[in-house]
Amino acid sequence: MTATRPATDRPGETILDHLLTVLAAPAELLSDPDGQVRSEGAQGFYVGDTRYCNRLEIGVDGVDLRFAAAGLDGAGRAWFEGELPGVQVRRERRIADRTAVEEITLHNSASAPVDLRLVLLARSDMSATPVVKSGAPLTEVPPTVHGSEIRWSRGDVAASLTSAPPPGEIGTDGPDAVLTWPLCLAPGERWMLHITLAPSQAGPEDFRPAAPLEWRLDENAAGGERASLVRRSLADLEGLLLADPIDPADRFAAAGSPWFCTLFGRDSLWTARMMLPLSTELAGGTLRVLARRQGQVSNPRGEEEPGKIIHEFRPNGLQAGGLDLPPSYYGTVDATPLWCCLLHDAWRAGLPEAEVAALLPHLEAALGWIKRTAGDYGFLSYRRTSGSGLANQGWKDSPGAVRWADGTIAAQPLALCEVQGYAYAAARGGAALLAAFDRPGADEWAQWADRLAALFRATYWIDDLDGRYPAIALDGHGRAVTGPASNMAHLLTTGILDADEAQLVADRLARPDLDGGRGLRTLSSTNGGYDPLTYHRGSVWPHDTAIAVLGLAGIGRHGIARSLGEGLVAAARDFDDRLPELYAEIDGEAVSYPTACRPQAWAAAGALAVVSYLDAGVVPAWATPQ
Repeated sequence: MTATRPATDRPGETILDHLLTVLAAPAELLSDPDGQVRSEGAQGFYVGDTRYCNRLEIGVDGVDLRFAAAGLDGAGRAWFEGELPGVQVRRERRIADRTAVEEITLHNSASAPVDLRLVLLARSDMSATPVVKSGAPLTEVPPTVHGSEIRWSRGDVAASLTSAPPPGEIGTDGPDAVLTWPLCLAPGERWMLHITLAPSQAGPEDFRPAAPLEWRLDENAAGGERASLVRRSLADLEGLLLADPIDPADRFAAAGSPWFCTLFGRDSLWTARMMLPLSTELAGGTLRVLARRQGQVSNPRGEEEPGKIIHEFRPNGLQAGGLDLPPSYYGTVDATPLWCCLLHDAWRAGLPEAEVAALLPHLEAALGWIKRTAGDYGFLSYRRTSGSGLANQGWKDSPGAVRWADGTIAAQPLALCEVQGYAYAAARGGAALLAAFDRPGADEWAQWADRLAALFRATYWIDDLDGRYPAIALDGHGRAVTGPASNMAHLLTTGILDADEAQLVADRLARPDLDGGRGLRTLSSTNGGYDPLTYHRGSVWPHDTAIAVLGLAGIGRHGIARSLGEGLVAAARDFDDRLPELYAEIDGEAVSYPTACRPQAWAAAGALAVVSYLDAGVVPAWATPQ
């Protein structure tokens, strides 16, 4: 496992990096590595945006029982083994259908009878997941006893704990439910306890558990030296799949566990895009789920606009950590062009034409939003319209993520370089779709893309002591923000660069200030604001590295692509092949970022894309500029 150091930009947030996660979205259970769910930090049983249980500890005669061995079976099952004098203990956990099930087996392997008393302590705070994340003080919910069942409730949310066989004794001790089973085990006897945790019924807008997808995985990737990373990443993606309550046949990948176990436009789109060689079905479902929630009106509080693709959906909104977001929040500048790109890419990859045709009105609405926002001779930029929304609205969405070379924060509104690349690809792909399906506007969108590329070429390029490279963004005064960053790597797949410019970007990515040996740094180590233990100012994000790897492969720069890809795979080994949302690279070592989600959908998809390239030579069509 990796070393851990405190994050320098997230004081007070709840840490995750030492926890073991078992999940089948929208349910997940986080525990200490020994299987005990202790009443501290992020541990607990979550469904959607609520933590229904934050303690589930077993002991014998009141003594804490620690387990010496543990393992994961896919994403939704785990096991833990321990031993008392003469008694072997096995704890098996599974998550399915919005419930958590524990099976505890005691085996008397001694030659004499054993008397013991098994004790279970359970607790709940019924807290909203974003509030748990923020580290804010929480209030426990007192348990109530109903026969042999424990219940908790707060407002319209409730949970229950049942067991078979029922406990010999049941009661409460302050915030804890206390269940005990007095036992006498004969020599060789096995005794099993079955525990079920169940939440409130799903609301009409809550996302549902999803049926599995079939993946077309290349045999060389599935059976190569990195097969463990492939299996782990596929299992985690399957664990993160959610279904749309409007049409459960449409599935998408929730962004990550536990903070983002819901629909995120950008994350879900990138995940589906990187998985296109393995499945067009995920892309089709993701496109339709987002199309159903496409912006219809102008609403400054939610930053909704007609044609705009949603950033995130939470039935109860989000009120924590300085944010106050409505259930449907549209504060993203890149999800709309990425939706257009995915529709085009999925069509090229074989998404049935009838499915594509049904989405063309949504494509036209999305293209309309792009044109209204950028104009004929402008760029896609953002400035939040709600004081309680996200300050930065590209994928690097933390405060202060966009900085000048000296570390100064760039002034808004900001026009990120990669977003212009996405817009160019959206316009070109949109033009191709409109022409293929005999709809008007194809020529106009091709011309719009040409104008954007020419304007980008004249505006974004910087030539300074760091070399020649595209600026991370234009600031609020229209100035190209100096200082190399990973954003430029995303341009390689879009076609907005000519062949010579793409080679310059490749050369710049290869330098050690960006490629530190464990993936691509989000910000150059030469930047005055560089700090690898921050969210976006020098950390490594697996999906970001994967996009760079595929883009480099797409322009034929395989040496640099393999260097970055091998670095990512090496980091994955440090995380037991379960890549987190992000991590730090310090002195050639992968260092855990303590609040990072793990698993994270686009990290898992990025790992699969990189291994497919390294072991099977798979480069998705979208990664090769047109």
